[in-house]
Amino acid sequence: MLDIVIDTLIDSIKLFPFLLLAFMIIELIEHKLNKKSKEIISKSEKFGPLIGSILGAFPQCGFSVVATNLYITRIISLGTLIAIYLSTSDEMLPILISKKANISIIISIIVIKILIGIISGFIIDLLIKKKDIYNNKNNYEICSDEHCHCDRSILTSAIVHTVKTLFFLMIITFILNVMLHNISSNNLSKIFMKNNIFAPLLASLIGLVPNCASSIMITELYLNNAISFSSTIAGLLTGSGVALLVLFKANKNLKENLKILGMLYFIGSFSGILLQILENLG
Repeated sequence: MLDIVIDTLIDSIKLFPFLLLAFMIIELIEHKLNKKSKEIISKSEKFGPLIGSILGAFPQCGFSVVATNLYITRIISLGTLIAIYLSTSDEMLPILISKKANISIIISIIVIKILIGIISGFIIDLLIKKKDIYNNKNNYEICSDEHCHCDRSILTSAIVHTVKTLFFLMIITFILNVMLHNISSNNLSKIFMKNNIFAPLLASLIGLVPNCASSIMITELYLNNAISFSSTIAGLLTGSGVALLVLFKANKNLKENLKILGMLYFIGSFSGILLQILENLG
């Protein structure tokens, strides 16, 4: 057990400079795009799902939370909100970059999530008419309410995000190392039903956890070859960071919140199962 703890700490410390660099780049992008993205998505109207899905794919601090607030006040449509949730990947990108994942894999994941977000968003807007505008004008700001310090300098924000991500990464890596120490990689794959057509159901469920830990776990399981590419997509589709938590906090319509939760899970699971079938056929 001591060896596992030491190995976990060493592996995590080795990742620190790469994670910090990745987050510094992401923070630079976020500081440039955050206000512009909010303005663009607010004026997107019928092209909301297209624009929202593309903007959601850019790593921006709390953009899915901003989108949640815009939906609650009915500035954007339900389809646009879902498109943003689906394309958002939380901590997936910095982890893949820090672990030097194949660039083609990173691009494939991002493109697939964007496309699924666009298609799903437009279908939802076609099927569900926009309801009356709420008088509720919640203003849940991710930087102040989640204490992520996004409003500070790029370096400070990057360090805060790096330390926070590294903390969750250490916990999940430790758990996976313990599992790998006690069981074989093949048995670990069996636990998470790798290559099983129903595996995306479990991955999508993990992704719904309203915390960056869910995207970290999904990414780590994929990098450890414990889940398939299709299950990874399924889990990352439903993983929108703390946005769902904010939705349930700020929006008093519980029935609507549960509907959105159900939509996310259905789309993530269905997309994953479809990709799994294509993988098995291939």
